[in-house]
Amino acid sequence: MKVFENDADWEERAWELAKKLVSIDSSDPGAYEGEIGERLYEYLSRCCERCGGSLADQIQIAREEVLPGRFNVMARIPGKTNGSGLIYICHMDTVMLGDGWDETTPPLGAVVRETEEQGKTVVRLYGRGACDMKSGLACALAAFEAQVRETGKRGELPNRSFSIICTVDEEDFMRGVEHAIRSGWITKEDWVLDTEPTDGQIQVAHKGRTWFELTVTGITAHASNPWKGADAIAAMAEVISSIRKEIAACPPHHDLGISTVTFGQIQGGYRPYVVPDSCKVWIDMRLAPPVDTAAACAMVEGAIKKAEKEIAGVKGSYVLTGDRPYVEKDPDSPLLSRLKEAVKAVVGEEAAVGTFNGYTDTAVAAGMLGNHNCMSYGPGSLELAHKPNESVPYEDVKRVQGVLTELAGNILWRKPM
Repeated sequence: MKVFENDADWEERAWELAKKLVSIDSSDPGAYEGEIGERLYEYLSRCCERCGGSLADQIQIAREEVLPGRFNVMARIPGKTNGSGLIYICHMDTVMLGDGWDETTPPLGAVVRETEEQGKTVVRLYGRGACDMKSGLACALAAFEAQVRETGKRGELPNRSFSIICTVDEEDFMRGVEHAIRSGWITKEDWVLDTEPTDGQIQVAHKGRTWFELTVTGITAHASNPWKGADAIAAMAEVISSIRKEIAACPPHHDLGISTVTFGQIQGGYRPYVVPDSCKVWIDMRLAPPVDTAAACAMVEGAIKKAEKEIAGVKGSYVLTGDRPYVEKDPDSPLLSRLKEAVKAVVGEEAAVGTFNGYTDTAVAAGMLGNHNCMSYGPGSLELAHKPNESVPYEDVKRVQGVLTELAGNILWRKPM
């Protein structure tokens, strides 16, 4: 991944970077972020050495171990003043490579192909992470590189700091962004943007994400005499039914919509002819205001009590394994205002402002820090993420590179914050 050397390289910068990044396996679980992290660290180091001019030694490049052998990669152009800075945060990992890919578009092939879509020719990049989120990472890298170059040309630091943070573990427990917060790379005052696929929107709010592991224990017996046992699976069915009804009765939110629940995995029983004495289910709740984790816990506890009354002899318990609070839109966010200006300048149209269905690194920062200047804007569509034949359009990558570069230049150089 070479540093661009002249303006003629600039328009294709993120596109070329995206192709290189997609060809690197950083699946989680799988190869993880070792190779891509090394490549990005080398790229950012060369970028600062070659483009930073007399201020190159003031630009910080860092690696911080989050998990054994898994490092966040970060760089920061310091500002003239302390206080809030601009941060682009992007995860390096992808989901598993998976099955179901076409022979002509393998997951690490970084294949570029033209397709006909609604009467138009669309150029797409195919591969695992094409939209989630290596093309977004490439756009952020191009924008950061442009500001390093601008710093070198001017021979002065920008008004405010500008950082890029490349995280690990986003596709699992999001421990990369948590580490970046603990180590001080992200603060409550910073303006933080991730480049997840947003279908052309600025997305500024997230449902909460609450996870449970719920266990019901019973008593074994022969299936011909079930009254001598206590059926843990039957009791779990009661629990599941009760939670589904409780979630369905929750009020919708005007921005985030309805709260939802998914019972993603279940285990229990030995043989068809044995009354099961244990059942375990893993639960994923996506919660919209006013429903929060405390309310979710109350639902689970109530469902367990009902099941214990319905099926004599069973006992239920749960462990809370994930607690991410919902993030509501702040219409007065200065980052939102600046981002809308950047989109209008580059695209020529007002940006739609929506919500993000999943949970992102910026949502973690918003929830942990109470930071209202955290949002998402990136190339591609979330509907294609995690699927076989994942892809991103060329025009999306070009647009987002332009917007991110415009936004950074506006904040760092042209207007005071």
